[in-house]
Amino acid sequence: MESSRVLITGGGGFLGQAIVKLCLARGYRVRSLSRKPLSPNCPAGVEYFRGDIANREDVEKAVEGCDYVFHVAAQAGIWGRWEDYVKNNMIGTRHCLVAARDAGVKAFVYTSTPSVVFSGESFQGANESLPYGRNWLCAYAETKASAEKDVLQSNSVAMPTCALRPHLIWGPGDNHIFPRLLERARQGKLRIVGDGENKVDVTHVDSAALAHLKALDALLAGRGHGKAYFISQGQPVKLWEFINRLLQGAGIPPVTKKISLRRAYFLGTVLEGIWTLFRLKGEPPMTRFVAVELAKDHWFDIRAAQKDLGFQPQHDTWQALDALAQTFREKK
Repeated sequence: MESSRVLITGGGGFLGQAIVKLCLARGYRVRSLSRKPLSPNCPAGVEYFRGDIANREDVEKAVEGCDYVFHVAAQAGIWGRWEDYVKNNMIGTRHCLVAARDAGVKAFVYTSTPSVVFSGESFQGANESLPYGRNWLCAYAETKASAEKDVLQSNSVAMPTCALRPHLIWGPGDNHIFPRLLERARQGKLRIVGDGENKVDVTHVDSAALAHLKALDALLAGRGHGKAYFISQGQPVKLWEFINRLLQGAGIPPVTKKISLRRAYFLGTVLEGIWTLFRLKGEPPMTRFVAVELAKDHWFDIRAAQKDLGFQPQHDTWQALDALAQTFREKK
């Protein structure tokens, strides 16, 4: 019997590649849709489509003949043009949903984010009963929330859907968060925002990838239909303890200087205004959203994912962090 074919949008990205590997290990026929050209590390046996989820024809071609879809691709980051976030996160997701439904896809798993519940407040062990956010402060969170709503509302008997909200994905192969963090630390540009005691969830990339496969299994078994799930390592960490352990393991002095949330928020407001007024490229070194995220508690209850999806975090967080930090030390 021929194995099932799965489409992974954003299959060339950090999380996407981890999902690709798990799908290959299962014996699925894997297809990836990505804007980026192939990297030398792309695994063999994957059918690559180069295209854009904001282009309906690209999505229709990629999803044709597929049984399942993991929609991972997104416009990430906390700064950029509103229209780009709308195009990629909202319109792109709608293209994927419509194309998947028309192609007879049997299950649709969406990569969301805890930012969809952002309100500027702290979260301590909150669960999926939280309402969608307000006072967004960044286009990423607002457009991802809109897209998640579309995914969950598209749930049907023919094509069940669910959404996963992994928090702060990290691990080997990360070419975005940790490298930028290390570079800013080397330049002496990092500051502890707030008192440094705030706790956050973190998610190893292997945990995040496994959650997607578990979600697919659950949908096919009749569980989790039309629901969203928080995903993490299951134990929050003190954010600045986590960051400083990474820095020290990589041979970089820890961050000790502090800035109050109020001052960081004001600085973010000023810098956002400057970047907008002069249309500067890149991200401001501080934004209001980042100030809040770096200073407040953001950790969630993952028992729903454990119960409904059978999800269990992979790796010991601190051991995996130390091993990763060592690789950065060796590269240096």
